[in-house]
Amino acid sequence: MNSESAKVQLNVRVRKETAQLLEEVVEYYQENTKYGKVHKGEVLTDIIEKSHKIMEKQKLMTRRKY
Repeated sequence: MNSESAKVQLNVRVRKETAQLLEEVVEYYQENTKYGKVHKGEVLTDIIEKSHKIMEKQKLMTRRKY
């Protein structure tokens, strides 16, 4: 198994409301992507990767101002 496909299990506690929001997001992904069945881990990975890209862009923009 290469490092790209290596997975780590995260056991986290979230509020019930947050878990429900995740269910809604997963449902949205399933209905609006061409992949069909989508798992929570895949949705969380997508959200985290997109958020990280946005964060990196914001950090670059902040550095350019000075």
